[in-house]
Parts: sequence; C-alpha cells; structure tokens
Amino acid sequence: MLKQTEGSHAMAEAIALCRPQVICAYPITPQTHIVEGVGELVKSGELQNCEFINVESEFAALSVAIGASAAGARTYTATASQGLLFMAEAVYNAAGLGLPIVMTIGNRAIGAPINIWNDHTDSMSMRDAGWIQIFAETNQEAVDLHIQAFRLAEQLSMPVMVCVDGFILTHAYERIDIPTQQQVDAYLPPFEPQQVLDPQDPVSIGAMVGPDAFMEVRYLAHHKQMSALELIPQLSAEFKEQFGRESGGLIKTYRCEDADTIVIALGSVMGTIKDVIDEMRDKGASIGAVSICSFRPFPSKELHEVLENAKRMVVIEKSLAVGIGGIVSHNLRMATSGIALHAYTVVAGLGGRAITKASLHALFDKALKDELEPLTFLDLNHQVVNRELEREKQSRRSGPTAENILRHIGTVAANLR
Repeated sequence: MLKQTEGSHAMAEAIALCRPQVICAYPITPQTHIVEGVGELVKSGELQNCEFINVESEFAALSVAIGASAAGARTYTATASQGLLFMAEAVYNAAGLGLPIVMTIGNRAIGAPINIWNDHTDSMSMRDAGWIQIFAETNQEAVDLHIQAFRLAEQLSMPVMVCVDGFILTHAYERIDIPTQQQVDAYLPPFEPQQVLDPQDPVSIGAMVGPDAFMEVRYLAHHKQMSALELIPQLSAEFKEQFGRESGGLIKTYRCEDADTIVIALGSVMGTIKDVIDEMRDKGASIGAVSICSFRPFPSKELHEVLENAKRMVVIEKSLAVGIGGIVSHNLRMATSGIALHAYTVVAGLGGRAITKASLHALFDKALKDELEPLTFLDLNHQVVNRELEREKQSRRSGPTAENILRHIGTVAANLR
C-alpha cells in the first residue's frame, strides 16, 4: 500500500509486520522514531504477542536482546552513534553466540565533539564484530531490507545490522510502499530458532574457549559470513518475485557497462551521485556508479568483476579512519588486487555536511583527468584548518600549559560552529 509517511514510521511498520516477539528499546537520535513507532503498535494491539521492553541503556538493550534471542524469541532493537559504542561488548557477544537479532543503525557521527547528524562512523566501528551489515539507499529499500534481514538472520543464525542514514532517510517524508501482512507472512516464515535455552536441559553459553579452539570458532564465524554472499542475492531475488520490486542484494550498478570511471559509495548519497552521473553522461563522460548494499560480508568477487575493465575508481567515504584515510577503499583495494586502476579515496559528508551536485561535478571532473590526490577531503575548509594548525604550533612553542590547551579547544569549537 502506497503511503506518504516518515521513513522511521515506515520502517517501524515493516518491523511490526515481521512479527517480532521481543523488542528492546533505548532512545538515541536519530533512531528514536523507529522504536517509538513500534512501541505504539505494540500498545495499540496492532502488533500482538510482542513484549516491548524499555531498558536503562543501549548496553542493556542489546544484552536483553541476547537473552531473548537465546531463549528462542524473534528479537529486534535499534541504536545509533555512541549508543552502538556503548553496547560494543554485547555486539561482539551476539555475533559470537550466533544469535539472529536484527538491529537498525540510524547512522550518525561519533563525538567528540558531539554531532547528531549523519555519517557512517558508527557502523564502520563495528564492521568486524561479526554482524552482517546491509546499507539502505532509499527509504523504500530500508523497509524492504528489514523484511529480508529477519529471513537472513534466521536462516544463518547470525545477527544483522540494517544501516540507514540518519535524518536523510529516518526523518524524510515520502511515498513508500508498505507491504501487507499477508505478503510478509508469505516471505518470512514463523521463527524456528536453531538454538534455544531450556531450563529443563541447561547449558552454558559464551563459555571460556582456550587457544586450542578459539581460532576455529572465529573461522567458523567467518565461514558463515561468507556463505551469506550466496544467500543475500537469493533472498533479494525471491523478494523481487514476491513483492514486484528490486531491493537489496550485494551491489547495485548504475551505467557501468562501458564506464572508464566508476564511483563507489554506500547509502543515500548514491541518489545525488546518480544525478551527477546522468548529467556528465549527457556531456559524453564515460562514468558509472556502484552502490554497495552488503558491506559485511564484503562482495569482493562482484566488485572485482565490475571494476576489472575500468581505468579508475572513486570511493566516496562517509567515514574517516584517522591516521590512514579510507575504510571502504581499503576493502576495495583488496577486492581489486591485480587490476591496474587509478584509485581515489574521497572523504565526504562527515557530521552531516552536505554533499552537493556542484561539489561532485568538480570532483569527478578532476578524477576523469587523474588530477585528484589519492586522499581527498571534499569541501574541507582549508582556511579554518590552516589557521588552527598555526595556532597549535604557537601553543607548542609557548608550552603545553593548561591555559593554552583550554584556549585552543575553545577557539577550535568557536571557529567550527
């Protein structure tokens, strides 16, 4: 059913259609509207046979979710930014225990300084925790990916993060096709857990594992992730057959067939990138784009095949690995080993900074001429940066006194407001 609604509310409806039995909630911007929406559906009785648990922290939210999932319940939670970091220990535990929890990440920057707007730093911080990570390009895809996520998590018995750009998607109002309960029930069967805690047959979970077995345990988790590379496209194809639209998969290509230059990105920025590519194509540029939907497991084979005939790749990163540069581009360099490519990493949109068509046009024009630096910071205010670097030098000359440090921090904050 087509409906004009907020992205978060549409996701809440889709999650409810998946019939979760336990929902653990702690509010943190920008995911709060999602758990609020699901909570309202539980309270009204539209979502039945579900226990909605308000907890005291994000760590508690995932800890309760672990207990509920281990007891055999279809379990859901959501978080963002510092909330994901606060539950970091539990994030690794959920994956290590092989529990099919689905969790929405309303992607948001990590402080300090505090920033509530969108980038991908939070999800990237947990990229190697053992969760499947899938990124939504649109709100329609965010709705569809949640339905696929429960199926994926339960078939593999492993947790799944659905990563959705904060505010850009979560708070945007648009027309979205909300499936019916009958459609979702036909796609997502009742939950049959592969492992269930039973008081009549007690076992220990998360027990101590020594050096003689720990590597094997981690390898088996890796093997299960790699098997998802086959299952994700299968579930996406089945979704398309039943719902009549294409969502998810490993990657999505756009005008790549004859492209010399290919732009790679994750999430909602791909809409702006496609517009710029269309305009550049109209002027004769040989350029295309790839949207990575599955970041974990990483679709190395599929990306290698798309890029093997290209001359250059431009990776748009909405996160920064401080001290080295790009995270997605590092994965891509491994995937494209053996291909002679000019590879450019572009850090953009940190803390919610707008990624404009004008900036992308200028960026891609330089890339086509191979005039980009290997690492570029899109729309970086060099005047502010240079001024602060000079002040930092002066502070060092006059000694690292408490007064100088506090003055420097205050100046930086004032200039960056």
